[in-house]
Amino acid sequence: MVEADVIIPVYKPGSRLIDLLDRLRTQTYPVHRIILINTEKQYFDAFAEAEFWERYDNLLVRHVTKQEFDHGGTRNFGVSFSDAPYFIMMTDDALPEDDKLTERLLAPFEDKRVAMSYARQTPGEGCGIIESYTRSFNYPEESRIKSEEDIRDMGIKAFFASNVCAAYRREVFDELGGFPGHTIFNEDMIYARGLLDAGYSIAYAAQAKVAHSHNYSGLQQLKRNFDLGVSHAEYPEVFGGILAESEGIRLVKETCGYLWKAGKPWLIFKLIWQSGCKYLGYFMGKRYQSLPGRMVKKLSMNREYWIK
Repeated sequence: MVEADVIIPVYKPGSRLIDLLDRLRTQTYPVHRIILINTEKQYFDAFAEAEFWERYDNLLVRHVTKQEFDHGGTRNFGVSFSDAPYFIMMTDDALPEDDKLTERLLAPFEDKRVAMSYARQTPGEGCGIIESYTRSFNYPEESRIKSEEDIRDMGIKAFFASNVCAAYRREVFDELGGFPGHTIFNEDMIYARGLLDAGYSIAYAAQAKVAHSHNYSGLQQLKRNFDLGVSHAEYPEVFGGILAESEGIRLVKETCGYLWKAGKPWLIFKLIWQSGCKYLGYFMGKRYQSLPGRMVKKLSMNREYWIK
């Protein structure tokens, strides 16, 4: 069996991380090593007692400061500690739904063209109905393989992929230079676009499932989408000429129809509010260079990015 490591950026760990690590221990395709890249050592030291280290014998932990953390660079740092042919990127708030996550996530690599595989995200505990439908919109039940030829028909969806749970073929990762070293957001999609441009394919493995969702407020949606807009503005070679807004409009229309059929039409007002916050954030993010520096920092969800 080919070795595969799991790499997880961690911040202020708690019981959810224990749950994640326990679920990774029971996978039918065993994880070779779990590499945690923790932000701020004092939080981890306060969390990890002696029994924690005794419980997980395949664990490697490395620390960075909050100022050093970077969406792309920190993950590259994690990869540097792995020598496995495959590695899986996860976030510390994503929970495998069963013991076959790694097996199903790695299965598409039997196709030599596939260099990246990402999992389906399902609604987590306490997920609202709007966010739940968004998950089903972005992560449908059908698996598929995506290649460069799909960009014309699928647009941005052709290289949509998420490091919430995604596997990588290491030799291709090294060949393409890894994730961008300094990015505010979207390191996974920036890499995925480069992968398609290089002639490789991306697998969406719908049967590999993790529970992961957020119930963001309108302000949080604005900040998150501001950073999304910044990443699109900073990488025109990746996102230029592709209208991300059209996919957002389709999501809003389909969610409205879903809420109406579900007998919850009053939630359409909440949907419109949240969607307006998303669009405003994205609109300003794409034009961040025209905004005052202090305003940019207040609008961003990743303030440390702007002081590096």
